[in-house]
Amino acid sequence: MIISRTPFRISFFGGGTDYPTWFQEHGGAFLSTTINRYCYVMCRHLPPFFDVRGRISWSRIEGVSEIEEIENPVVRESLRFLRMEPALDIHYHGDLPARAGLGSSSAFAVGLLNALHALRGEAVSKYDLAQEAIHVEQVLIRDTVGVQDQMASAHGGLNHGVIASNGTVTMTPINLAPERLFHLEQHMMLFFSGQTRFASNVAAEQVKSMAERQRELKRIQSLVDDALNVLCGSGDMAAFGELLHETWQMKRSLSAKVSTDVVDQAYDAARAAGAYGGKLLGAGGGGFLLIFAPPGRRAAIASALNHLLEVPIELEFQGSQIIFNDPGARSQSLQRLRAGLSLT
Repeated sequence: MIISRTPFRISFFGGGTDYPTWFQEHGGAFLSTTINRYCYVMCRHLPPFFDVRGRISWSRIEGVSEIEEIENPVVRESLRFLRMEPALDIHYHGDLPARAGLGSSSAFAVGLLNALHALRGEAVSKYDLAQEAIHVEQVLIRDTVGVQDQMASAHGGLNHGVIASNGTVTMTPINLAPERLFHLEQHMMLFFSGQTRFASNVAAEQVKSMAERQRELKRIQSLVDDALNVLCGSGDMAAFGELLHETWQMKRSLSAKVSTDVVDQAYDAARAAGAYGGKLLGAGGGGFLLIFAPPGRRAAIASALNHLLEVPIELEFQGSQIIFNDPGARSQSLQRLRAGLSLT
């Protein structure tokens, strides 16, 4: 049995510039971090005592005999990509809701591929793991997704990503002093709007309008360097929050589907209670709202947004990991070989 643990991410800056439609012409950049909220994927060979060949448990339970029968697109296409048969028992668990702006679908793709490789006794670099997840989501599933979510979840930590026109991503860890990291963490508040959505639907509309929104996207991209300078300096974090406010206003202008009345009201209430800024995470349309505020205003903001669920968070630096690797899985593989059966 294999269990992988993969963190969800918070995208601070650069969202939208990580879509191929944009970076193939203009390059792209992003600044993101992972948090101590995770998705877990358990994977093992399914014993031959069940009335199904394979079993996949996510928001539903699927019993399948062939890959074509699998409804979950990430599982189906990941197995196809790795040329594995579906004689597996795969379970997904998440600390936070899916379709909520934290890159959960990409985290699942990264975590699943990590677990499947481990089940075959293979070690894959974090970069290659992210690129495989990008291939599965963009090419095989044909979802409208960028590249930063997979890179963030695979690598973990606070990172500056730069995307070349050919899709190569350079990930540079932002090495801050522990006191500075703690200061950043203390300014972050995360609230659940109660609304979920399919990010690809919102993103598809944004991608369609990119040609008409070049000015906004170029500014969104340049804000990455501005924010990096603030983080790596020694000044007050207020400027970081003000840049978040600016990028949120730019993002809202990209599509009418980006924000909602619930989000707008909550954001305005947080600002009135003392927040510097913030943004709705992910493509938009619902999900989690990041608020960036002075630590002394946290209580007032929590009170102003008491109709929303606040989720305490900490920064995370490990990325996707195999947290359980039972040698019994390899023993079972040996038994299959001894019986003249394929490992897949």
